[in-house]
Amino acid sequence: MMVKIFNYLEDLKCFVVNPEYKLIAGTLGLTEWHETVWIGRFFSLDNDYGEHWFDNWHQREALQEKAKQIGLDITELFVIDPDRFKNNVDGPCHSDAQRAGFWRDVLISLQLSFETIFNEARRINLEKKELDPEEYISDLEDRIREISTTNRNKTE
Repeated sequence: MMVKIFNYLEDLKCFVVNPEYKLIAGTLGLTEWHETVWIGRFFSLDNDYGEHWFDNWHQREALQEKAKQIGLDITELFVIDPDRFKNNVDGPCHSDAQRAGFWRDVLISLQLSFETIFNEARRINLEKKELDPEEYISDLEDRIREISTTNRNKTE
């Protein structure tokens, strides 16, 4: 089973977290600052720089009025900042517009398997057990089974 991570808002030229994934991430403790922090780390050579892949408040603030009109808070908006997707070591090889378009297309189509999501939840939960026991989810495997069962029933 796969789940779509983002929904693209054409009018605002930005993303919001897909409600189905948002619910799963919240249930499994994959939230940190937002539900996609851990995914950003993979996109940035698997390091903590990736947790900041949507730190672009100036771009969100520019959308505040439009977001309000459709009932969204700017904290829910994820805007692609093409500068975050280059490192200036041996390039860049593409223009800002090309990078923005590429990452828009990637994120529009981004789906992750339940297996990948569950494995990340398990990994993070083990870290929490050691580093932040109050955040540890003792019934994580029960939650995973519930999500699996619920979503299996949706496809039948």
